[in-house]
Amino acid sequence: MGDATVESPSWRLVEVGRIVLVQGDSPYRGRIAAIVEIIDHKRALIDGPSSDPKLVVPRQAVRLTDVLLAPFTIPKLPRAARTGTLKAAWEKAGIDNQWKEGNWAKRKEQGERRKALTDFDRFKVMRLKKQRRFEQRKALAKVQASA
Repeated sequence: MGDATVESPSWRLVEVGRIVLVQGDSPYRGRIAAIVEIIDHKRALIDGPSSDPKLVVPRQAVRLTDVLLAPFTIPKLPRAARTGTLKAAWEKAGIDNQWKEGNWAKRKEQGERRKALTDFDRFKVMRLKKQRRFEQRKALAKVQASA
């Protein structure tokens, strides 16, 4: 018989220590937290002791339909860990830095910058996009002409 290798699945699991992005109609929408305890198959207890005050989420129960699972975890976090324990593990795992370097945070920041643009700023962005498109088409035409 051949050797079989068992690998963990590639999807994200609801587990203690999993980082989530709060969604729904929560006042903490767009902030990150960690799953501290799984209440039942529809709810979990989360806590977000971030060092960034804009990302702090107090301990609360949320529906799993109101959160998105992030690819980050806090390894070996004990179930129902208190806020102090969670904060120490959060900082040790470097969750804030991982989040800021991730695509979700970058896209969110880009969206906030776009919302803050004035009419003249949007006009300048449009002109820059036109200029970039012109340069790309010019380079493409040059490549096609030489081929």
